[in-house]
Amino acid sequence: MKQLYPWQSIPWQALQGLRTRLPHAILLKGTQGIGKLDLALNFAHSLLCAHPLSDGMPCQKCDSCHWLAQDSHPDFRFIQPDALTSQEDGEEKSGGKKPSREISVEQIRGLASFANLSAHCGGYRVVLINPAETMNHNAANSLLKTLEEPTENLLFLLVTHKPQQLLPTILSRCLGFDVPTPTREQGVNWLKLQGVSNPEQALAQTGLAPLQALIWAESGEGADERNMLLAAIRQPTKLDALALAESLQRSSPIHVIHCLQQWCHDLASVQLADSVRYFPDQTDTLIKLSKGVSTFSLMQFQKELQEARRAAFHPLNFKLVLESLLMSYRQLFVA
Repeated sequence: MKQLYPWQSIPWQALQGLRTRLPHAILLKGTQGIGKLDLALNFAHSLLCAHPLSDGMPCQKCDSCHWLAQDSHPDFRFIQPDALTSQEDGEEKSGGKKPSREISVEQIRGLASFANLSAHCGGYRVVLINPAETMNHNAANSLLKTLEEPTENLLFLLVTHKPQQLLPTILSRCLGFDVPTPTREQGVNWLKLQGVSNPEQALAQTGLAPLQALIWAESGEGADERNMLLAAIRQPTKLDALALAESLQRSSPIHVIHCLQQWCHDLASVQLADSVRYFPDQTDTLIKLSKGVSTFSLMQFQKELQEARRAAFHPLNFKLVLESLLMSYRQLFVA
């Protein structure tokens, strides 16, 4: 279990304030990469700990804490897609089959007996579902049945950064809990402590999400391709869409599309709010380019990028998709 991040003291206190009258389900929502899951895990451990500390943190000494550390607590269930579990374990399913990115109905139905049992330790039973928006339709409906008929001392903790993708009926049965994004100063200071050499840039390019910024900074994945893409889109009238797509075809589709989304967000933000979020070091270039493109055209291109992102995990010819996106981007600046 990870310790609380420096920016989580206020939401932690708010969660502790709920202990006197807990709802049956809490939906922790906020930006991806700010530590919502770690916050939820700490709260679950706090509830199950036999002797929590004065600030609510688990003692790390009782039997419950030992069981949780070994992923064997009888009163705790953690549900997530197989793809996330495989990624954490560093393993893949046999036969070359890719693990699912969805939470299946079988995983949710597997909670039925757990939900109706008495707590082994006489306190709460806790189910943590992350990320909740990855439940497929049947899984979401199965969970809804349990939420509609809650049993005593059973708490569901749902973690999401896309609450709009959850069923309205699930949202209505959960207590919404907003997890705030850390300030730029908090994020930069934390990244400095982790040894990130350029924390300001890493934080800006991940939308003030420190955990995501740390992953990108440590892995360096896609850095060369990102620089290549940025160098080209800074000069749209000279952009060779076919040649660039050829050079980037082996890149991660998500990373390329995400970078284009951030760039276009900043172009629109400069026009509408005179501010830059993701590329502060490119402010002058963004201001210059923003004068040659209409806001409506940018919004239309953003829709095209969103559609491409939704299809990014499907077996499409990414080179053709990228060629189309780059030509559409170049067309934005054609007088």
